[in-house]
Amino acid sequence: MGMERPQVKQDRAVRTRQAILEAAAVVFEDCGYEAAKLADIVRLAKVTKGALYFHFDSKEDLAQAVIDAQVAMEPVYLPQDFRAQEFVDVGMIFSHRLRHDVLMRGSARLTLENAGRGLDRAAPYQGWIDLHTALLTEAKARGELLAHVDPAEPSRLIVGAFAGLNVMSQTLGLELDREVSVLYSSVLPSLVIPAVAVRLDTAPGRGARALHGSGDARDCACAGLRLTAAADVAADAAAGADVADDAACGAA
Repeated sequence: MGMERPQVKQDRAVRTRQAILEAAAVVFEDCGYEAAKLADIVRLAKVTKGALYFHFDSKEDLAQAVIDAQVAMEPVYLPQDFRAQEFVDVGMIFSHRLRHDVLMRGSARLTLENAGRGLDRAAPYQGWIDLHTALLTEAKARGELLAHVDPAEPSRLIVGAFAGLNVMSQTLGLELDREVSVLYSSVLPSLVIPAVAVRLDTAPGRGARALHGSGDARDCACAGLRLTAAADVAADAAAGADVADDAACGAA
């Protein structure tokens, strides 16, 4: 039997690492950090424990990689006539993608939890604050903002409020997209000049419209954002082996 080509081996290693990350995101989202079991992550990823430890030193290392995956994701938004609209779109698209991207959901839960004291949770917050601040700074330079607005202050407010809305929506069973829409509709009049404010789209479904030109879920391609472990998870769930059962969550 011939030796495996280095590129093939490398590609498989990349796919294996991604599958482990996605499976970990599912388990962390369902169980939280403390209750997440490496055995469930290995099962969902369909890899051995040896493969997991080849890529990640510990559960904490794996959790940090899930958090870092959110930081590494390129912000997805299309250029608009107003930078203030792009400011809105960043949050509305994030809300929309949370419904479809398992890594984003797992990273969001880990970022919001207090468990895992060695985890660095600051980077996602700071990354989003910096992006929002940059967009509002451009908006101000273009004359879109009221004169008194300091771009950094509402950026921190929006990112913090979004995090709180995410937790509250899950707890109360609310639609996050609608709650985020209300947030922007309430805040923007104190930031943006009236001539611009009336032309901004902050209505529910803006995330899908900004990405796909439609608010219709049937036109959404975001479900294809994660194809490897997500497919395995779906297959396991169909077979009745979904780790979402709280009884499966326990110490690793």
